[in-house]
Amino acid sequence: MKPLIFVDRRLPEDVKSYLEEHCSVLSWKPDEKRDETRLQAYLTDVEGYFTSGAMKVTEELLTSAPKLKVISTMSVGYNHFDIPAMRARGVIGTHTPYVLDDTVADLIVGLMLSTARRITELDRFIRQGQWKGNEGRKLFGLDVHHRKLGIIGMGRIGEVVTKRAKFGFDMEVSYYNRSRKPALEQELGIEYKSMEQLLRDSDFIVLLTPLTPETKGLIGAEQFSMMKQSAIFINASRGATVDEQALIHALQSHTIAGAGLDVFMQEPLPAQHPLLDMDQVVMTPHIGSATEATRDQMAMLAARNLVHALLGTGEAHIVPELAQ
Repeated sequence: MKPLIFVDRRLPEDVKSYLEEHCSVLSWKPDEKRDETRLQAYLTDVEGYFTSGAMKVTEELLTSAPKLKVISTMSVGYNHFDIPAMRARGVIGTHTPYVLDDTVADLIVGLMLSTARRITELDRFIRQGQWKGNEGRKLFGLDVHHRKLGIIGMGRIGEVVTKRAKFGFDMEVSYYNRSRKPALEQELGIEYKSMEQLLRDSDFIVLLTPLTPETKGLIGAEQFSMMKQSAIFINASRGATVDEQALIHALQSHTIAGAGLDVFMQEPLPAQHPLLDMDQVVMTPHIGSATEATRDQMAMLAARNLVHALLGTGEAHIVPELAQ
């Protein structure tokens, strides 16, 4: 008998067909209101749960799903998993590393360029009929090439960003990480620095750490005060890794020059948020991996993770904390 699973999102047809080949599939009904109570009802008898992280995996949710064996998230990040609760129940959690590294790195470089060269701001400038042709230095931006890039969190995406920055823009790259990577330093010609030294030296600072209890609020007022006044801060990790009020103050007080942000404390960003009025900030709506090709690959990998973990038929990308 095929294991029963619940899928909380629409899937490409090939991914849907793959899951139906190996599992009995439940999913939301068209136009059905989606809330935790209804989700719990669906999970009562399932062994597998395919999620995109729209709802958190909580102790209460797990209690409602006594037969649950595997939760597969269509994301690299898994801060929506209650890891201790899943471990206590022996529930496997999987995620989708590797397939999105290049796509996220593209967006990070785009945020660096857009913020430094004021691309979105000057696009509005033209559309609003303000371009008269005699603005001079008023429209100047900052160079990206040959500047110093500091990366906080040198994982797979950080490595891809490093290659683009170093070999595409001749940037001098340094990094701070929980553990040093001497082989990578030698391979790419990059330098390991303390957090403080990296913040003081860098023209561009890219935050790529996962959200954990240790990294929550990692970048706050003290860290912004160490940055150059001309520095540009890029956050493509999670909103909660930054003290957002400290970031707002750093921008309003011109402690730093600008920011490129794909993630926020509250998503979607609420109306009247201070960041919305700042020309020196470029924002995207948490779209790091959002291209059709990459999202389709993520969906298939999440499906394969779920099937392989449920049936024991192949490799599954189990999150590190649950792989022990």
